[in-house]
This record gives sequence, structure tokens and C-alpha cells, in this order.
Amino acid sequence: MSLMAKLQDDLKEAMKAGDVPRREALRMAISALKMKKIELTRELDAGQEIAVVQKEVKKRHEAIEQFVAGKREDLAARERAEIAVLARYLPKELSEAEAREIVKAAITKLGVSTKKDLGQVMKAVLAEHKGKVDGKLVQRLANELLA
Repeated sequence: MSLMAKLQDDLKEAMKAGDVPRREALRMAISALKMKKIELTRELDAGQEIAVVQKEVKKRHEAIEQFVAGKREDLAARERAEIAVLARYLPKELSEAEAREIVKAAITKLGVSTKKDLGQVMKAVLAEHKGKVDGKLVQRLANELLA
């Protein structure tokens, strides 16, 4: 079952249950997936679907920062609830310790040792573990490990 089909099934359940926050989060995710499908003029593969949902989560994190800065905790709480709903559809993210080991392995495998090789390390790690590790975390860890 594709992610889109799962989201649509869960949307029906949320509507029947009267779960408004879940319903709204799922509608937004489905809409984003449909927009991406139209943009690409073809069906999305599983990786692209996950990337769209990750982008939606990232948007909500950015909105939370803005709402907190504007002292609108009520709106920030709504965004946090939507993140919790969407996070269930994403692959489990690796911990910092796991990510550190992956970055170390990539550095060893590539045989790099300077910070100018940061791009190679990030490209290798993110390609191999797409959707499971945050790019900012990989960048920070690679910067720490590359002397």
C-alpha cells in the first residue's frame, strides 16, 4: 500500500472519529502529495512520498519557531499536534549516536580527512540513508569528525 493510500484511509478514519487535528494534518499532507504529483506529471515513488511528508514536517517546525517568537503558543501547539500525526508516516529517524557511526564509516570508506570533503561525506550518507537521518545533523557530525 502506498503512503498516499494509507493517508487517505487514515483520513477517512479521522473523519468518522471526528478527530479534527488529525484530519487537518492528513488533508494537508495529501494535498502536498497531489501537488507534487502534478508538478512531476507522474506517480510518486515511495521515496518521493516520504520526502514530501518530511517537507511538511519541516514547514511545521519553522512555523512553530515563528509562532513562539510571536507569543502565539496556541498556534504552536496546533503545529506540534500536526507534526505528531505526520511523524507516524515517516521512517524512524536514527539517533545521534547511530548517525555518528554512519558518518564515521562514510569518512573511512571515502578516505577523506579535510573539511573541504564535507560535501562528499554528506552526499554519501544522505543518499544511503535517505529519510532516516537529518541533513543538519550529518553536516554537524561531519564537521566535528573532519579535522
